[in-house]
Amino acid sequence: MVSIAISFLIIIIAVSVSSGFRNELRNGISHISGDIRITRPDMNYAGTAEPLDATSYRLSGLDSVSGVETVVPAVYRAGIVKNGDKIGGVLFKGTEDGGDSLRVSVPSRLADMLDLKVGDDMLAYFVGDKVKARKFKVASIYQSILSGDDNLLVFCGLSDLQRLNSWQPNQVSAIEIILDKDNKSTASMREKTEEIGTRILLRTPEDDTAPVASSALNRFPQLFSWLDLIDTNVIFILILMTVVAGFNMISGLLILLFRNISTIGILKSMGMTDRHISGVFLRVASNIVLKGMLIGNGLALLFCAVQGFTHIIRLDPDNYFLSYVPVHVNPGLILAADLASYLVIMLLLLLPSLFVSNVDPAKTVRAQ
Repeated sequence: MVSIAISFLIIIIAVSVSSGFRNELRNGISHISGDIRITRPDMNYAGTAEPLDATSYRLSGLDSVSGVETVVPAVYRAGIVKNGDKIGGVLFKGTEDGGDSLRVSVPSRLADMLDLKVGDDMLAYFVGDKVKARKFKVASIYQSILSGDDNLLVFCGLSDLQRLNSWQPNQVSAIEIILDKDNKSTASMREKTEEIGTRILLRTPEDDTAPVASSALNRFPQLFSWLDLIDTNVIFILILMTVVAGFNMISGLLILLFRNISTIGILKSMGMTDRHISGVFLRVASNIVLKGMLIGNGLALLFCAVQGFTHIIRLDPDNYFLSYVPVHVNPGLILAADLASYLVIMLLLLLPSLFVSNVDPAKTVRAQ
């Protein structure tokens, strides 16, 4: 029972951590640039490319596509930020929920580089036809899932960057589409990107250059490859722990059979069939497996609750994209893992149950 409990403890923790990474990283990607992004083919971050008409594309039926949760306009502009003698290159992103005018949210890596704190002023320079300067105030500092000094994204108000580019309120760099949680898988993202790209192409006049739709899979391939690797590791853990638990139960059932060999002989001499005798021992084994499963699940859920509220187990974000071990309790995945493991263990237990057919009642009863 202890062996079964430990195996299911590891299985449920592995499933929950994998689901946690998947949720946190995919939600982080959605926040950074949307799951699907519509831009001009010649879009650049200097603000010199032709903008998109946000009103036109937001009202073109994109939000009615199955699986689309929200359609968000955004403006991007590259800049150089300065605080004292320290400078750094960043990418500004203006959104409708970016906050008050000239207030920004900066990544923690940039805050460390420039020694910025909430409430500090941050001077930014934008290079285009001419250099423009703006003084922003740091409203908040966030933990980014993107590593490296070349992935510093600063969030600000949409109108701030529209004024900077001398654009109208309906002109933006990109239209970002966020999918609902049921459509964030790799296959769904590809399917929705193709569907949305086709819609845009069909509604674009022949004499105009059609915007392109690109998915987060193309922009952040390393993140999705890393998630696929985690899923592969989880599958390996599921198989390994199930096999370990199964063979432990096989040894336990064999011991149970050997200790009751005389009882088996008596039952056979009284007319009980091999199938019914095996069923008795399998029910005993199933009871042990179920108790161990419940104990393992309970301990795993307790761990997930503690880790989810306290983030007590920390990670290096340079290697794992997050600063803590994320957990997400997905009842469907947990039940599927429990059921699959239980069925495999019970199938493995059919092997030692064959021992019953080799028991000779005459020998075992005479020995007794």
